[in-house]
Amino acid sequence: MSQSHQQPALAKCPGCEEPPAAGDLFCGVCGYDLSAVPARPDDRPTMAITVPPAAPAAGAGGAVRWPAAEETDSSDVPAPVVRPADVPGTDSGGRPLTGPDALDATPGRGAGSPAGPLPAGGPGAAAARVRHDDRADPGGAEASGDFALAAPDPRAADHAAPASGAKVCVACRSGRVDPDGYCENCGHAQPRERDHMEQELDAVAAVSDRGLRHHRNEDSFAVSSTALPDGSAAVVAIVCDGVSSASRPDEASAAAASAANEALLESLPRGTHPQTAMHEAIVAASEAVNALAREPAGAREHDAHRHQNAPACTLVGAIAAGGLLIVGWVGDSRVYWVPEDRTQPTARLTEDDSWAAQMVAAGLMNEAEAYADERAHAITGWLGADAYELEPHTAAFQPDRPGLVVVCTDGLWNYAESGEEMAAAVPADAGDQPLRAARALVGHALDGGGHDNVTVALLPFVVRPQGAGSACDTA
Repeated sequence: MSQSHQQPALAKCPGCEEPPAAGDLFCGVCGYDLSAVPARPDDRPTMAITVPPAAPAAGAGGAVRWPAAEETDSSDVPAPVVRPADVPGTDSGGRPLTGPDALDATPGRGAGSPAGPLPAGGPGAAAARVRHDDRADPGGAEASGDFALAAPDPRAADHAAPASGAKVCVACRSGRVDPDGYCENCGHAQPRERDHMEQELDAVAAVSDRGLRHHRNEDSFAVSSTALPDGSAAVVAIVCDGVSSASRPDEASAAAASAANEALLESLPRGTHPQTAMHEAIVAASEAVNALAREPAGAREHDAHRHQNAPACTLVGAIAAGGLLIVGWVGDSRVYWVPEDRTQPTARLTEDDSWAAQMVAAGLMNEAEAYADERAHAITGWLGADAYELEPHTAAFQPDRPGLVVVCTDGLWNYAESGEEMAAAVPADAGDQPLRAARALVGHALDGGGHDNVTVALLPFVVRPQGAGSACDTA
């Protein structure tokens, strides 16, 4: 999670930017509580990990051997590879996911967290740079500028074309679609290509839908698979959510998803450690989004406002390779772990870059107060030319049991926020039929109101029996 970028000795007050006197606990101008500003950790970027020369392979079924990934990600927080007894991993802050109560909350969140109510415009408002995404809350669609348009329910859509080869209407399921994009039977305008997107590979599937309130789909995704140097498969899922308050958010999410996916498909076959590959992919995605903000030739060279509303998006991704599960993210899109055995605990594997998560982690508010605040969903990390700094988060897990990896935007998790709620929404046969399950999850969000674009990728994670030659040894 992005922290306030402040040093313990403050050069200026975060509230009014006036220099405080030495030793002051409160600003003498605006009353800002200087003791509540968390210290910024030292930033140590993830170092490139080189692969030692490969030993002669014992056979096609030999295990992948990677060097150990860095013990910290670029936020200088531990991200170890672990094999815990109860749940498969730790969060990106290095905190163990040890029980049902700890699985569905951002690390540091909980009923017992110190409370610190904030006055409007007080310390919480200035503690970190945030970006407000114009997402409609339930009941507030009218004020958001969104359009209350009906979208097709992906669970009921028949995606097979009629025998004649003509397109069939998504509304009445029987009428033909004319060249102008309208049903000849019911007159329903057909969705644009990006309004509803689906893709399925052998080991991963994804669905993205415009939802019921937005006039366009600003989410994007990329799913793919490639081979590691030993011939075993690496499966990738990337999900991006355009920031609605930015310009061209749909272009930003598409550029980020494509760039991250291409970077992974280039680095993983070379033997790059997947955690390093994920970090590099997020950097590549950031550069692709930044490029959208560059002015064309002949434009004014000195424009102080050119980045104020630059294209922006969030990104979250997962890699399943060689017995490891790697997740990486910037923003508030999430990854959930749902075990195949639903009696086992579920887990959220990411923590949000958001105002609410930061307030709870800093001990300034408890979970209920922070998430009830109107600033709760203001994001503190994103990809874009106007981002304060790029702070990719990565974490590595080594699941000891089969399960399902759910990679999604907040258009889904707003309707299934806890790990238990997400597991309840995931169909029981999701591991065998991930595309159908992804459609069902999108339908779950539409049934809940569909107030945002909805995107989810499902990646079944298979753990082979011991001795099957599929284990991953880390050096």
